[in-house]
Amino acid sequence: MPQLVRLYIVSIAIGFALALAFTALLLALDVGTLRHLVTATRGGWIAVLMLVVFHTILFSGVQFGIRIMLMARKDGRGGGLRQRIRPSPAPAMAPAATRQR
Repeated sequence: MPQLVRLYIVSIAIGFALALAFTALLLALDVGTLRHLVTATRGGWIAVLMLVVFHTILFSGVQFGIRIMLMARKDGRGGGLRQRIRPSPAPAMAPAATRQR
């Protein structure tokens, strides 16, 4: 199996574990009376399933992005242009002379 595919599958597994923990905490702490809403309706399990699936997508994507960015090589030379920012003078309000009619 290619290393990148294995990395993605591991990131999905970590994201799924984080999603289960996060959804369990949401329900345990009853944030926004979510536990009451889920237990009081007939289709509440669908809402919990959707929370787990969408949090899995979110957390696995973040996990994969972090892992990819940590793979960057340090060549010793930093990227980007070293441009200096020159301060521009701030506009000043000057009183205007008015004429009486």
